[in-house]
Amino acid sequence: MLPASIQISGELLSGAEVQDICESLKEASVRLLSVRGCQLSDRDFGRVCCGVAESRSLAQLNLNLGVVSSISRTRHLADALKTNRSLQTLFLHGSPLLDSGLVELNSALSSHPALVCLDLGDCMLGDEALGLICGMLPPDGAKSGLRELTLSANPGISSRGWARLAIAAAHSSQLRVLNLDYNPLGDQIAGMLAVAVASSRTLEVLDLEGTGLTNQSAQVFLDMVENYPTSLRVLVLAENAISPELQQQISDLLSEGEEDDDKEAPPLQPGPASSGALLPIRDKHQPPAWLPHSNSGPQMVLLTSGLGESLLAETEM
Repeated sequence: MLPASIQISGELLSGAEVQDICESLKEASVRLLSVRGCQLSDRDFGRVCCGVAESRSLAQLNLNLGVVSSISRTRHLADALKTNRSLQTLFLHGSPLLDSGLVELNSALSSHPALVCLDLGDCMLGDEALGLICGMLPPDGAKSGLRELTLSANPGISSRGWARLAIAAAHSSQLRVLNLDYNPLGDQIAGMLAVAVASSRTLEVLDLEGTGLTNQSAQVFLDMVENYPTSLRVLVLAENAISPELQQQISDLLSEGEEDDDKEAPPLQPGPASSGALLPIRDKHQPPAWLPHSNSGPQMVLLTSGLGESLLAETEM
C-alpha cells in the first residue's frame, strides 16, 4: 500500500482521532501529516510526537498555527526529531517558539539526516535563534544543509542578525529558496541580500514581499540581474514601495535567464521525485500595520514541496 496523507485543519482532535493518527504513523502508512491550527491536549501531542519518532515513512509534518504552543511541547518535538530519520519538511509557522524554543530544537534540527525544508515564519524569533539557524546553512563542502528556509514575520530579528543570515546564505552550498516576507528589512538589508544572491551558486527564489523596500533596493537588484550571472529565478517584491516598471524590468530579465537555461538543460527524466511530490501551501503572514501602501499588481505566491521541487502560481491575495 502506498503511503497516504492525513490533513486536518483547525479542529479539536479527540483522543480516538489522535490514536488513529499514531497507529498510522507507526505502521509507516503516512507520508504527510498536517494538523495545522488543531487543538489537542498536551498528552495527545506527546503521543503524536511518539508516532513521529517511530515513523519510517513520514516526509512532511505540518504543525503550523500554534500547535507547538509551549516549551514542553517543543521538547517533545525535539525528542521525536532526534529519533526520526525520514522527515524532509517541517512546518512550524505561527508557533510561539521564541529563542528559547529554537535552543531546544537546534540539536535535533541540525543533526537530522533528511531535513531539507524548514518553516519558522512568525515564530517570535530573535538574533539568538537566527544564529542557530545560520548553523543549518553550512558553507560549501562542510555538510548537507537546508534547501528551503522560511523566516517570514519575525520582526524581533535585528539588522545585525539579518546581516549574519546574508553571509550564511551567500556561502551555503544547498539553499535554493529563502522566504523573508513581512520582516521590516529596509533597503540596507536588501543590499546585503543582493550581495548574497550574487555570491550564491544555488539560491533560486528570494521572497521579499512586504519588507519595507523602495526603488533604491529595486535598482540594486536590477543592476545585479542585468550585469552579473546569478542562479536567481524568482524575486518577490510585492507589497513594497517599488514602482511597477522596475518590478517588471527585473521580472523580465529573470525570465530571460530561465529561458536560456531551459534551452541548455537536458530533458527531465520522469521519476519518483517528479511524479510523487507533495505540495503543501506555505502559510503567508498577513501584512503588518507598518507596511506602506504598495503599487504592485497581482502577487506571486510560492508553493513549495520541500522535496527539492518548487511550484509557482499567481493568484490575487
